[in-house]
Amino acid sequence: MIEERGRLGGRGLARFAVWPGRPYPLGATWDGEGVNFALFSEHAEAVELCLFAEDGRHEIARIPIRWQTDQVWHCYLPEARPGWLYGYRVHGPYDPKNGHRFNGHKLLLDPYAKSIQGQVRWSNANFAYRVGHKLEDLSFDRTNNGPFMPKSRVVESAFSWGDDRLLRTPWHDTIIYELHVKGFTYQHPLVPQPLRGTYAGLGSARVIEYLKSLGVTAVELMPVHAFIDDRHLVEQGLRNYWGYNSIGFFAPDSRYSASGEISEFKTMVKAFHSNGIEVILDVVYNHTAEGHHMGPTLSFKGIDNLSYYRLSPEHPRYYMDFTGCGNTLNMLHPRVLQLIMDSLRYWVLEMHVDGFRFDLASTLARELHDVNRLSAFFDIIHQDPVLSQVKLIAEPWDLGEGGYQVGNFPVGWTEWNGKYRDAVRAYWKGEGGVIGEMAYRLTGSSDLYGHGGRNPYASINFVTAHDGFTLQDLVSYNDKHNEANGEDNRDGTDANFSWNCGTEGPTDDPDIRALRAQQKRNMIATLLLSQGVPMIVAGDEMGRTQRGNNNAYCHDDPINWVNWELTPEDHEFMRFMQHVIRIKQNHKVFRRRSFFQGRHIRGSDVKDVMWLKPDATEMNDEEWHQSFARCLGLFLAGEGLDEFDEKGRMMGDVDFLWLLNAHHEEIPFSLPKYRVFGWQVEIDTSYTSPTRDVEPIITSGSYPLKGRSLVLLREATPDRRGGHAR
Repeated sequence: MIEERGRLGGRGLARFAVWPGRPYPLGATWDGEGVNFALFSEHAEAVELCLFAEDGRHEIARIPIRWQTDQVWHCYLPEARPGWLYGYRVHGPYDPKNGHRFNGHKLLLDPYAKSIQGQVRWSNANFAYRVGHKLEDLSFDRTNNGPFMPKSRVVESAFSWGDDRLLRTPWHDTIIYELHVKGFTYQHPLVPQPLRGTYAGLGSARVIEYLKSLGVTAVELMPVHAFIDDRHLVEQGLRNYWGYNSIGFFAPDSRYSASGEISEFKTMVKAFHSNGIEVILDVVYNHTAEGHHMGPTLSFKGIDNLSYYRLSPEHPRYYMDFTGCGNTLNMLHPRVLQLIMDSLRYWVLEMHVDGFRFDLASTLARELHDVNRLSAFFDIIHQDPVLSQVKLIAEPWDLGEGGYQVGNFPVGWTEWNGKYRDAVRAYWKGEGGVIGEMAYRLTGSSDLYGHGGRNPYASINFVTAHDGFTLQDLVSYNDKHNEANGEDNRDGTDANFSWNCGTEGPTDDPDIRALRAQQKRNMIATLLLSQGVPMIVAGDEMGRTQRGNNNAYCHDDPINWVNWELTPEDHEFMRFMQHVIRIKQNHKVFRRRSFFQGRHIRGSDVKDVMWLKPDATEMNDEEWHQSFARCLGLFLAGEGLDEFDEKGRMMGDVDFLWLLNAHHEEIPFSLPKYRVFGWQVEIDTSYTSPTRDVEPIITSGSYPLKGRSLVLLREATPDRRGGHAR
């Protein structure tokens, strides 16, 4: 036993014991009697555990860790308790040319910290080198950065989960709603002021009631892992609002907490589960907030730079950067893989989240330079009894060579389908030559996912996401307007496939406003009726605008916050979206678990899917490539599901006819007879409400398919499975 002297929490001088402890689990673990501390560092020469007063400003003890097992430094403090603040100082060679950046003057966050108190206060002291020195990062800084750093915090993990468990909503029944924890509730008038912008506010009854009224089944939270606001943004009065700048992979970011306790996040998850809504986390394991070789030293870089990061083999002073953020985590190192797997399992087992969306997921698959779909990361995920059973969503690209991997992730993974987004936008913008690709996208993208045992729900379909234009801006701006980001409008993509409908930005012109509303109805109906899993972005149903900014990552202000003061137009569009979601949920033909086969249904001349021209005849191969073609029909046979329920009974549905016209003029579309005596109008986007002023049942002739409109017709014949279609 070693006696150490220190001032703990303002209780005066005290002697306390330091025991050897255990090398596992990593992090600070409260066992009901004391706290075990364990930190991996392969190349360190010495490690100190630093304890801080309750305010986090005063270092009250510095304890040399004298025990090391399998490259893990560990000790046990029998008198330590939940709530104690700590950090590490790690000593070793400062030799950037050979990949080492140890600097014992720098306080470091625990990579396994379950809670992080405070935020980085930017100072030159947070850099291991002397900022401004002619040798740049080859120089060495001896300033203590402790007063400027947040602190790791020991937590109490006990929580009364009751019978809460993962919901396991089937993928084909899933509708995702992407949101930002703060932005969604910060202006919500029915959320109590102290709870706005927090986990508690998001999990409040009024917010959950709203989400249930929409019909969404899962919320996808933009990053909640503890993250850092970049120094250059802070100095401009901006911040990293989106949060794709992680520094702690176990700790919920404290800025979104009303109570400061991790139990608040758990309570939010439990409330969602009680109402049938899953919680999916957007996670950023591809890089950290420490940036490139000139970046700060906050955690990993000072603990073991050579192990944690991908360094240039020829010049290990520099980082391999497949992310555009300065560094890339070293997935080739077993301890880094362990860190990520431990983090994922923690969020499932301890925090009860239902799945993950992996930012720039191609980076995680890189073996050396290439993207390898059979990399160690995927192998470990697939054999893991916990993680193989949750929802896994890949953003299937990164910024490195060969990083665009849409369609190439393994069985068990779904993917953000960027090709779906671009095709739908281009089609409704009125571009020619895209109906062939649209056919693939509307039916689940079999060209991308119809191999290797994958299904239509491997495609996460979206028209908008947090990154890019909102739905309102997509129909209001031809060009991005990112001047407020401070980069002279150079940031953000120029490939938006957007159309302002006649004038740039806001307008009072009633015709333009009506056209914009119709285009929004076209795109949201397309999204929700397509095979695959739809993802809606928070606020799109309310007309949220970012004033033409398609890269609003750095704004913690009304440009990103959802505005809950809705206009009559906003209410009308929301009702439309709810109507389409109900159609999706009530009819299995829009939620297929397998791809269409294009084959005849038994005893019928009708196929499970047929693509039609305006004269009601089927498209031929040549017609798919006509540049002028902007109108097509899609017949969906309800008896063509060829699927079974949980008791092995064949499932069926009614027939639907889906008509799309991206041309600006009306086109009469002949109605096929097939097995029905008439068609009932479910949706016509040329009207503000789904079926207003439309004949309820049409028995013959053609349908007047208005310019730039989408129509959904349902069979109106007695249903052979009992009763009339309703």
